[in-house]
Amino acid sequence: QVQLVESGGGLVQAGASLRLSCAASGRTFGSYNMGWYRQAPGKEREFVASISRSGDLTYNLDSVKGRFTIARDNAKNTVYLQMNSLKPEDTAVYYCAASTGWGKITDDYGINYWGKGTLVTVSS
Repeated sequence: QVQLVESGGGLVQAGASLRLSCAASGRTFGSYNMGWYRQAPGKEREFVASISRSGDLTYNLDSVKGRFTIARDNAKNTVYLQMNSLKPEDTAVYYCAASTGWGKITDDYGINYWGKGTLVTVSS
């Protein structure tokens, strides 16, 4: 069992930066590929970014490339999402996700564990 707890969300103006963190419980954090999803009001949840177990592979949604960076620290059981140049359309609840399959982490159905989410609101 893995528990994921997100933090770092908040209200910011367009152009600002935020760093989200996701702390994982348990001693198996390094066994999971990690990712971030988001769900905007009235929209379906969508994949944002992922990072492989060792951190050597990352993958981002096209609309956040060059602005968002995912990273992990296996010694601290934590995954991060650095978000720069935020836009109002980035407003959403951001969820941390863990998956045993690198090829599955971009799909809701491939997620083994979810966090409860943290709200990011970007004002114009």
